[in-house]
Amino acid sequence: MHAFNRAVARLLILCTIGLGIPLPASAGIVTTDQIHASAERDRVKDFMAREDVRAQMQSFGADADAVRERVDALTDQEISELAGRIDQMPAGGGIVGVLFAVFIILLVTDILGLTKVFPFTRSVR
Repeated sequence: MHAFNRAVARLLILCTIGLGIPLPASAGIVTTDQIHASAERDRVKDFMAREDVRAQMQSFGADADAVRERVDALTDQEISELAGRIDQMPAGGGIVGVLFAVFIILLVTDILGLTKVFPFTRSVR
């Protein structure tokens, strides 16, 4: 057991000495344009990963993996243009969004007791 303790002690001494040896580090400068392009590329990838977008792409006959590869192959300028088009798209899907908003407003007014449109709600009054 005495020899085992010596071996462990020697190993610990070597490990402690090894902690003091500095390791080389390298850093590069990242420009603002590179960060912006990376953020836009991530935003486009997130948009393409949405379930409704994937379903629409499949209805057009496009494979989701192929689309992902093509997004990776786009230049920074093309990504910027595509991200701008995504920002210009209507939120909520047009008429479906309006109908959903009307439903929520009527539901809240029913719950508050101001109207009685839906039979499945109970007023808080």
